[in-house]
Amino acid sequence: MITKKSFFTINIFLIVTILLFSLSCKKEGEDDRIPYVPVNFTIYLSLPQYAGLNSVGGYELISGYGYRGVIVYRRALEEYVAYDLACPYDPTATSAKLTVDSSGITMVDLNCGSKFGLTDGSILHGPSTRPMKSYQTSFDPGQNAVSVYN
Repeated sequence: MITKKSFFTINIFLIVTILLFSLSCKKEGEDDRIPYVPVNFTIYLSLPQYAGLNSVGGYELISGYGYRGVIVYRRALEEYVAYDLACPYDPTATSAKLTVDSSGITMVDLNCGSKFGLTDGSILHGPSTRPMKSYQTSFDPGQNAVSVYN
């Protein structure tokens, strides 16, 4: 015989099970994060190809690293940030690549229209609900070099 207490316990168990199952199910388009790619490189600022990083507000696009390439931006005298060029809205779409707009401080995906702030990777305009994928950086003033890694 099922008592009131056991009936309540069974119902709670079923509700929790259904909730956990529904939360664990992947919805279509839900896992569209930028795929992980190992990143580990160093930029020597004395080299002419990195002249864009010699002043605050300057940037360089680095191909061959990250998922769609990497942009390194000089945010302050000894502070650099780096982001993947894949648009976080739909990174697997072949045309989903961020470019620097004419302001020099905004990244835009011409495919979906998402815009991001280059100084911090934040979303300025959707449809993206995720900021730009960032990589860690460290500046070595002795070698005048910036390392980018994840």
